[in-house]
Amino acid sequence: MYYAISYIAIYFLLAILSYVAIKHYFNAKYFLLKEVLVKSNHTVGVSIIAPAFNEAATIEYNVKSLLSQEYPKFEVIIINDGSSDATLEIMIQVFSLVKVDFFYQEKIPTQKVRGHYKSTNPIYSKLIIIDKINGKSKADASNSGINSAKYGLFLCTDVDCILRRDTISMLAKPFIENTEKVIATGAAIRISNSCEFKDGMLHKSHYPDNFFARFQELEYIRAFLFGRMAWSQTNSLLLVSGGLGMFDKGTVIEAGGYWHKSMGEDMELITRMRILMHEKKEKFLIIYIPETLCWTEVPNTMELFIRQRTRWARGLVQTLWLHKKLILNPKYGRTAFIIFPYFIICEFVVPILEVTGLIVLLVDYLFFAINYDFLLIVSVFVYLFYTSITLISVFLDQFIYKHYANMSQVTTLIIMIFLEPFLYHPINVFASLKGYYFFFRKKEQKWGTMPRSGFKYAITKP
Repeated sequence: MYYAISYIAIYFLLAILSYVAIKHYFNAKYFLLKEVLVKSNHTVGVSIIAPAFNEAATIEYNVKSLLSQEYPKFEVIIINDGSSDATLEIMIQVFSLVKVDFFYQEKIPTQKVRGHYKSTNPIYSKLIIIDKINGKSKADASNSGINSAKYGLFLCTDVDCILRRDTISMLAKPFIENTEKVIATGAAIRISNSCEFKDGMLHKSHYPDNFFARFQELEYIRAFLFGRMAWSQTNSLLLVSGGLGMFDKGTVIEAGGYWHKSMGEDMELITRMRILMHEKKEKFLIIYIPETLCWTEVPNTMELFIRQRTRWARGLVQTLWLHKKLILNPKYGRTAFIIFPYFIICEFVVPILEVTGLIVLLVDYLFFAINYDFLLIVSVFVYLFYTSITLISVFLDQFIYKHYANMSQVTTLIIMIFLEPFLYHPINVFASLKGYYFFFRKKEQKWGTMPRSGFKYAITKP
């Protein structure tokens, strides 16, 4: 009972903090206009880093999309991470690439880099291709991109992600606006399944028509708009999504880069960056902005979904266990007293408690008496609280951004909110427990690949 009350109180507090953070963001949005950054030749440079493994089907489209950023000083670094298909050959042909001599410093150890390629076509002068031996993880590929980046900020993304044209300027603004050192920024990510794209940009947003994608849309809205904005308000973020995050390159290199053995390399890197800054006794900020800047394809089958969520759960417990020295250690400030305890109590423990509760309920039903009236009241309260959090997130999202094409799609989204606890949440719990089991039994889990359907909804002509 005490745990449940504390859990609900924490989420009420997060709701308030999220509202304050969003309001603060929109009040200060025009302090430094992004147009100033776009038109200035003296702004900070940014390197876009995107690993690619067996992406032959969509690589041309993906690269051209990343090159379409409206920003004066940036480069796009694509890492061909030992692809076994024609990914590299297609890029060489489409972008007129030639192998070049490149001053490569391995500040972060990676698998061997075979070479660097640049285009002979001036149109693609911002493009760099790295060809390397497969490192069996996105982390290893990203690290080679960090080693090759020439600018002080880098934006890490996935090669299949579609970025809004002003993504760089939006994520770079906090680095320029704040007097305290900003070490990372992030923004909301949405699901590209069923969306329409034109010339590498979002043309029309649709609520996904796939079962798993629909529920993941709810999850993304809740996580980014509700959760991460609240943590950003208190400078307590422990996670900047691997699909879209901008980082201070010097801090990342000093922290050791991405850990190639991690199953949750994005969370683990932020944890080490926070540890580094605490140990240096240097003030820092990690900032999230409540705008959708990235669209990505998500798992659309049971097998792919469970594999992804199993890896995420394993990455969570792996990071918590690896950095357990942080817990309640005064040296590490709010990271030790707020963030880590939250992730242990409200993230890691929850799936275990849910299953334990079901087992206890079953035992009570078989061998003891149950107060069904009280059980019903508690169950309805928990259900309504769960759905209310998501409803608030969805209404706020639609009120501010109006992402969906019509009210029919919004209505469908709202209906799915009330089905989520019964149809989707149990699968998530199963995947989480499977991830925990894999970690504690030290069972090997490979990253695997996620088949892409590609942007089959894309519009290629006006």
